[in-house]
Amino acid sequence: MMVKDAIRKRLTEYTAGKVNKLMETGTLYIVATPIGNLEDITLRAIKTLKSVDIIAAEDTRQSIKLLNHFGIENKLTSYHEHNKYKKGEHIIEELMKGKDVAIVSDAGTPGISDPGEEIIKMAIANGIKVCSIPGPSAAISGLILSGLPTARFVFEGFLPADKKRRKRLEELKHETRTIILYEAPHKLARTLGELLDYLGNRNIAIVREMTKIFEEVLRIPLSEALEIYKNKVPKGEFVLVIEGAKEEAELNERRQEWSKVPVKEHVEFYIKSGMDRMEAIKQAAKDRGMSKRDVYRDIISQTDTREPDRD
Repeated sequence: MMVKDAIRKRLTEYTAGKVNKLMETGTLYIVATPIGNLEDITLRAIKTLKSVDIIAAEDTRQSIKLLNHFGIENKLTSYHEHNKYKKGEHIIEELMKGKDVAIVSDAGTPGISDPGEEIIKMAIANGIKVCSIPGPSAAISGLILSGLPTARFVFEGFLPADKKRRKRLEELKHETRTIILYEAPHKLARTLGELLDYLGNRNIAIVREMTKIFEEVLRIPLSEALEIYKNKVPKGEFVLVIEGAKEEAELNERRQEWSKVPVKEHVEFYIKSGMDRMEAIKQAAKDRGMSKRDVYRDIISQTDTREPDRD
């Protein structure tokens, strides 16, 4: 049964007086689970997992260990990257019938770089209540352990594996906020090499086995990290926290790039993008570290400079 069929059936039941309220659907609970140490689970998470009708797990083999540890007996079903659309429709149908469903990932908070994101969108699109049961997050824990600035950061998850990868790295080259990435062990050395090539020798924190006995944090320059993992077999899942570009250095680099473009072309670039003439002059002045008056004078001088007529 498709989601729309479930909705149609529910409307029919409502008309027949079989249900009391039209929007009497279940709730989708987004339940965070431990990223290593089982003692990190919250009392609210345990209560929710015990009370819902269905638990949808990214990896049932991992989740059953957690449920058994806390004596939780419940209906467990798989929901992962390869079945997220088909199984997602089934989960929505169950929610439309009034059943409560909990989503759990392998570890941490569902919806962050995992298929939980899709079922959340589907639930919202169908008017189903979504409730977050907060808890551990590998990205935030890694950031806190890194020792790098935490006031402003950007989470990128796993870098793309396709042709978009180079573009993403180019974008990160200019990112001034602290950068958080996830990486698998068999790809770690390659990623460290690419980060060094694109971002330069910035500081990085390499975090693994968080909350476990062998928790490890390396806080070193990228060049040293690459040397280590050229000769060391990485184990476990990694959180990479990378220092952002220095704002002053980034500003100077951008100004150098713009200095290669004639002032008139620079202003025309912004006009073509939709700005009016004065806004374009103001933005070009900011890009180049010049006054608006000097930009205007340069435009006039470039406009008035003509090649002499030849007889």
